[in-house]
This record gives sequence, C-alpha cells and structure tokens, in this order.
Amino acid sequence: MALGILARSGPSHGHHIRRVAELTDVSEWGGVSVGALYRELRSMEREGLVEATRTERVGNRPERTVYAITDEGQLELSTLREQAIKPLFSSHDPIGVALLFASHGMEREDLRRTLRARRDKLAIWITEVAAERERLIRKGHIDAVAASVMRRAIVHVEAEIRWHDEIDAELAGAGGTEAEVAAGGAVAETQAGDQTPGGGNA
Repeated sequence: MALGILARSGPSHGHHIRRVAELTDVSEWGGVSVGALYRELRSMEREGLVEATRTERVGNRPERTVYAITDEGQLELSTLREQAIKPLFSSHDPIGVALLFASHGMEREDLRRTLRARRDKLAIWITEVAAERERLIRKGHIDAVAASVMRRAIVHVEAEIRWHDEIDAELAGAGGTEAEVAAGGAVAETQAGDQTPGGGNA
C-alpha cells in the first residue's frame, strides 16, 4: 500500500499515507496494519526501497519526513503486486473454522440466531457501501478501477448473504448434528461437481 501510494502520488510523508489508509478503511478489508506504517517506512528506507527526500514542518506540528520511492522500490512494488493478485483465495476463514470445529453441541436455534445476526449486518454493509460507491462515482472521486474494486467487495458479500440464506434453510429443515449440517453445503457442492461431464468439478 505504502509503495503504491508513493508511486502514484509522488513523494509523501507518513501522515499522508496513513490518512489515505484511514479514508479507504484498508485495514478492515485489506489486512493492512496501519499502526505499523512508520516502522515499515523506516525499514523500507534501510532496505533502499524508499528514500527520505526532505523534512517539512507545518505550523506548530512536528517535523515530518517526506519519502520517495526508489528504483528498487518500484521493482519491489511490481513483485508484491504480482504476489497479491495471483492467489485465488484469501488465507483465513474464521467462520469456516468456527462452524467446522466449534459448532458441535450448540443449540440449532442459537446457531441460526447467531448466523442471522451476521447476515443482517452484511446486508446493512452492502447498502452503505453501494451508496458510498455511487456517491464517489457521481462526484468523480474514484476512477473505474477503484469503482470496480468496491463492486467486487459488494459481489463477495452478496454471495456470502446467499450462503447464509442456504445454511439457515438447512438448519431449519435438516436433521443431524449441527456440525454435519454446517458441512452439508460443501458436501452437496462436491457431489454436484463430481456429476459434471467428465467427472470433474465445474
């Protein structure tokens, strides 16, 4: 994130980079640890990825170091970008872990209530983000790529809501233990995939 902002915006101080991170809420959806930003900037300076070009002071505020990306930093940015785009799945799925390993013994209605509460929050999130996306597009504050990134997030959450509706229906009508029901959707999808032409998954 930091290298990308420096490459796009030119020399910037850490406060500017942090402000962009806060405005885009990247720590929530991108897994970026904004609290470690200044330490990372100093580390990247030692590695030759960025260089301090000057210090500046505005009013009575403390001096701020302005950093610029180096040629080595541009190369590192290209490498990191490729590494970030290639993976097909995110690395963590806490709700999957919770359902597979910790739902045993939980009352079915309690599980449904917990999942429905999560689904309702996701629905509210979609409404808010979709409205904000339209506002930013209308005012010309984001380009086509940024708008598409926001749309991608909305599509992902829409799929998550559909999954919530499916598992709620399964919990309402299926028998078996809670863990078996929670795993039922994945099993059904696997079996459906085995029946596709050629015997492979779709």
